[in-house]
Amino acid sequence: MLRFAASVMMVSGALLVADAVLTLTWQEPISAIVAERNQAELEDALADPPRRVIEQRPLPGDAVAKLEIPAIDVSEYVVEGTDTGDLRKGPGHYPETPLPGERGTSAIAGHRTTYGAPFRRLDDLDPGDRIVLELPGGQISYRIERVTIVDDSDRSVLRTVGHDRLVLTACHPLYSAEQRIVVFARELS
Repeated sequence: MLRFAASVMMVSGALLVADAVLTLTWQEPISAIVAERNQAELEDALADPPRRVIEQRPLPGDAVAKLEIPAIDVSEYVVEGTDTGDLRKGPGHYPETPLPGERGTSAIAGHRTTYGAPFRRLDDLDPGDRIVLELPGGQISYRIERVTIVDDSDRSVLRTVGHDRLVLTACHPLYSAEQRIVVFARELS
């Protein structure tokens, strides 16, 4: 019985170490599986969106866009909302900001280490890199202006400025929620 218990403890320890290594080098593996399944469902939902999404009145969790950031190999479906349940599906649009395609500053939040870690490499982006949002009614392109780090309570990054823009936010540094990394991108005409 003692050998069995020791074997179980050794296997459990090895699995915990493997999980930690995967999380540090890639992303949290269990939530990645959940996110992959959710993204497949969002792909189907955006291919045939409900009328409310087309009329730009989505409900929390509705697919609203497909986000493409070629410089860091991001291709993710964006949902309406930034609650925990919404962000488990993929990047989430801040409901208090205009939807992409509307006038003003549209903002999207995403995870860096869990649930597919769509924004893990935001700090690898440079001014001039492109972001593309595919919407039910068309496509919008943006060019990154800057990437910065702010306090976790700084809501000024969501304010409207003199042009249409997209703001991407995520926790910073990796494995911490102490600050936010923020990407500002200007809509291309």
